[in-house]
This record gives sequence, structure tokens and C-alpha cells, in this order.
Amino acid sequence: MTKILIVEDNEMNRDLLSRRLIKKGFELAIAVDGLDGVEAAGREKPDLILMDVGLPGIDGHEATRRIKAAPDTGAIPIIALTAHAMSDDRTKALEAGCDDYETKPIDLPRLLGKIEALLARAGSR
Repeated sequence: MTKILIVEDNEMNRDLLSRRLIKKGFELAIAVDGLDGVEAAGREKPDLILMDVGLPGIDGHEATRRIKAAPDTGAIPIIALTAHAMSDDRTKALEAGCDDYETKPIDLPRLLGKIEALLARAGSR
């Protein structure tokens, strides 16, 4: 079963996304801030990470940089999730190492397409 790590500090967003992904057959791991996300990536070894950009402590950009810099987690695809839809926000996410970018509120069919494309590209590891 494909495991996705959701790194999201907002409980309502986390719950909604979790329920929708579980219904689609994904196994989930959850982290509630950037540091927890970095640690969970190493511990859980997910197939893909959904990374909120606006996290307390270290933000999603820094968490992504740390995950991508580590030899055991660097190949994990990461999709940035943000309520900000400016082109500069997308650029910042990609420069931090995210493989794709999705704005909130989440369009689930579009997000699922991105998840499937990244998992296929990564060979589902």
C-alpha cells in the first residue's frame, strides 16, 4: 500500500485530507509541524509527502530542504500545499526542493493526478 506523509498543522485540513486519501486507498502518516515532518519522513519512509508551506517552527520550505538533503529521504517526492497562489509562492516551493505545488482549498482530483504522476515517475520506490 502506498504511504503518504501529510505535514499539516491545521487539524481541520489534516482531517479532511486524511479522510479523503484513506478512501482512495492510501496509508497515511501524519506530522503537525516542520520538525515533526522531517523526523516522520526519516522514520516512516513514505512514498510521497504532502507538505504545508506555512508551518510553525521550521516552515515547509525548510522542512523540505532538510528532507531533500538527507540521503535516506532525498528521493521522496514532495508536493507543497499552500493557501497562497502567487507565482512567486510556486517558485519558492520548487526552489526549496518540492516536486510539485497545490493550492488550498485542495482540488482532490487534481491533487490525485499529481500524486499518481509523481509516484509513477518515482517508480513507487
